[in-house]
Amino acid sequence: MAENSEGNGNGNGFYVKEEEDEEGLKVKQKKRTVDDSLPVVLNRIASAILFPEPGDDGSVISRIKVSVADNAPLLPEASRNFARDVLLWSRGGTPLRALFVITVGAIAFVALTGLLVFILFLLTATINAIVISLLISLVAAGGFLALFFAFVTAIYIGALSIAIFAISVTTFWAFVAILIISVTLL
Repeated sequence: MAENSEGNGNGNGFYVKEEEDEEGLKVKQKKRTVDDSLPVVLNRIASAILFPEPGDDGSVISRIKVSVADNAPLLPEASRNFARDVLLWSRGGTPLRALFVITVGAIAFVALTGLLVFILFLLTATINAIVISLLISLVAAGGFLALFFAFVTAIYIGALSIAIFAISVTTFWAFVAILIISVTLL
């Protein structure tokens, strides 16, 4: 579309309205609606990483960056939509449906708590292994090898005891919290 216009900067005296290219249309088509649910957004993230577009020759890292940049802003709203849908679904049924939602949430809470404790223990064990390997390299040059291994044994027994205690206490209190919440909701 060309119109007569002065001073538009293109030098020929005509104003040319640029039409959007194919990529601009793709971006507009990719605009997401606000009503996306959490599984849909997570599916988009995974499918963009695992199954790239036919013309996309980027590496896995670039696909991850693009996928997360496109879909990560949608996660908070999708989470709220998902929580609202679960709440409406549980309110729309019998009390057994609400009990089912509470039970599934409690099981997920306990599983994630156990996973968090395991990750923290794994991180501690990794740092401990790094420190011990440094100490072993120092001890190998000296004559304190027997004393060092006695201390290493004591450290590992102590670390395992603390980990078992922490996991047991965390699991126990998570179940207590679940029981308290379940009783107050009934």
